[in-house]
Amino acid sequence: MKLIATTFLFVISFHCALTQETAKAFSAKMFTSNRTVIILSTIDGWIFKAGNDSSWSNVEANTSDWRTLKPEELTAKDADKTGKVEGWFRFKLSLDKDFGNINFGLWRGGWAATDIYVDGHLLASFGNTGTNGQSFKEYNPIDKTVTPVSLETGKSHLLAIHFVDYLSSFPPYQLKSATKGGVRLETREGLRYLISIDGRPDSDVITLRHSNRTLFYRSIWLSVTLFLALLFWLLTFLNPNERAILLLISIYSSFAALTNFTRFFLTDQDISFIGFRINDLLLKFSFWMILITSFFIVTTIFNFNLSRKFKRYLLTYFLIGALTVFFNFHEDFSYINTVIGFLGIIYILASSLKKLKGAQWAIVGGVILSVLFASIWAIMRLERMTLGGKPYLILLTSVYFSFPLSLVVYISLRFREIIQDVRENAWQVVKLSEEKKEQALNQQVILEQQVKERTAELSQTISSLRTTQSQLIQSEKMASLGELTAGIAHEIQNPLNFVNNFSEVNKERIAELKEEINNRNYDEVKIIADDIDANLEKINHHGKRADSIVKGMLLHSRQTRGVKEVTDINALCDEYLRLSYHGLRAKDKDFSAEIKTDFDESVGKINIAAQDIGRVILNLINNAFYEVNEKAKLGAVSYEPRVTASTKKLDGKIEISVTDNGNGIPQKILDKIFQPFFTTKPTGQGTGLGLSLAYDIVKAHGGDIKVETKEGEGSEFIVHLPIQ
Repeated sequence: MKLIATTFLFVISFHCALTQETAKAFSAKMFTSNRTVIILSTIDGWIFKAGNDSSWSNVEANTSDWRTLKPEELTAKDADKTGKVEGWFRFKLSLDKDFGNINFGLWRGGWAATDIYVDGHLLASFGNTGTNGQSFKEYNPIDKTVTPVSLETGKSHLLAIHFVDYLSSFPPYQLKSATKGGVRLETREGLRYLISIDGRPDSDVITLRHSNRTLFYRSIWLSVTLFLALLFWLLTFLNPNERAILLLISIYSSFAALTNFTRFFLTDQDISFIGFRINDLLLKFSFWMILITSFFIVTTIFNFNLSRKFKRYLLTYFLIGALTVFFNFHEDFSYINTVIGFLGIIYILASSLKKLKGAQWAIVGGVILSVLFASIWAIMRLERMTLGGKPYLILLTSVYFSFPLSLVVYISLRFREIIQDVRENAWQVVKLSEEKKEQALNQQVILEQQVKERTAELSQTISSLRTTQSQLIQSEKMASLGELTAGIAHEIQNPLNFVNNFSEVNKERIAELKEEINNRNYDEVKIIADDIDANLEKINHHGKRADSIVKGMLLHSRQTRGVKEVTDINALCDEYLRLSYHGLRAKDKDFSAEIKTDFDESVGKINIAAQDIGRVILNLINNAFYEVNEKAKLGAVSYEPRVTASTKKLDGKIEISVTDNGNGIPQKILDKIFQPFFTTKPTGQGTGLGLSLAYDIVKAHGGDIKVETKEGEGSEFIVHLPIQ
């Protein structure tokens, strides 16, 4: 029991020794030419206690139950259920006598509201902790001036800070004061910069004067990038052939302008924490998009073929970068992603060196300059050099403008190459045109010679065709004449038979007459003489009939001169209908067909070339008889061949119709039946000129001819002739 009590007292004593406030000694040597600020938040010697008691600012306050904790070590775990962290920090320091008359100042960073006490006296309040009855108000640390503080050398001083902060509503949901943004040195973000001592409170430190000084450069950055963005977008819409690369460059320039636009708000003293974080997130996202679009610009310009494995790595890289931006990871991740992106771009450049040409070298120069200036900037940060002077701002300007200006140079050179290509192509076109012109002239001479030769050949061919056509037409006429002659021969045979028969009868009657005269039977002689006289009248009648038929045949067979004469259409149709029928009967004794006529008596006589129209009617009737005969040969049950010829007087014209109940005309050849030499008859039975000649004759009379047919049921040819 005694051992336990002894151990307990030892632990208590040891804990009190740890939390016992001892002054931290500072010497003037800690302030160098490159270092005018001592960051107190990172130095050992701080103690902390959660809660609030104004007596904790007193030098004699009891701190035995306080814990050792530097401000930069405060985390989200110290927050209560409402997300609030409230407590007191205490720190004792002493200044060596070698400080002399150096003026000191306290520099506050971070978004926490704080009340700062020096040796128990309130020095300044930053924001509002809420202890004065007013509501809590966070502190905006952006570009604030240094608060002067009087510290005696060789004496111990107590620095007490009443600290009130809340958790951020942005990933990774840490304390607002622990959040680090994109411009850390200007805003003094993070608990690391909660409190610092500045050895030059009246010198040219980073204050509002720094914002005024950088405003000029920030205005230049925004103006140039915004102008380039507008220029590239204009070029994108005006040059559809180069739209792929110009679109990437326009997107890149737009995000570059957005990046510089957000920088104005990063130094806005009136901005809230939420506004600052949103603006900071937008800045990081814009920067990330600049890196991505830069990568794709390089791959597109250099026609770099990404392998499937490389694309997977690239996708992983983009996702990690996006998570880094959204969840506000440690800024080292952003640096690593940036370095990886630059290494990827450099890898593409190195892989494409052997294939580089023309305007592509402008991109190489821009990337090299960007890497060079960025490396110098990184070295200056690592060496903690002064980052507020003109050299630094000029360096930043060089970093920002190296790649965009290289894109301008690339576009200019690329357009010059395009113009040169266009000129070269135009020259080639002109040269080719001249060659084609010369070839055309030579070809024209050759063609003219060939045309002459072909013309001579065609003239000879046309002459031969005309001769052949005349022969065919004559053949067609002769065929029609043959059919007509057969009909006429049949018609002549009847009167000749009568003449022969009555001649023989008269011969016998004359013999009887002589016998009766010898017998002096004068009554019988008279009777016989009357019979002989009657027979002679009949012989004379049938002779005249034969003479009429022969004259009609001679009239048809002679060459037509196209002389029109008054003609009885009904008689013409009836004559050729009978002649055609008898002609076919003469050639084929088995042929038989019903003939019907329907003649309009009001038609009368019209002025036509009778022989020509007769050929038309004869051709149409011959075709009709041919069709019904062919269908009859098929042996159709109860089929009776029938051909009808009709006339009709219409308004100002005469209609002649020839109808048959044959096989009809197939629709696929209906458009060809009036073409010369087209026929559906077997070889040797038709020349193909009948309907063509009929068409020409009717047209020459100012009329028209058409056909109405139904396959399998028959056809009707209709001729219209004007009444003249």
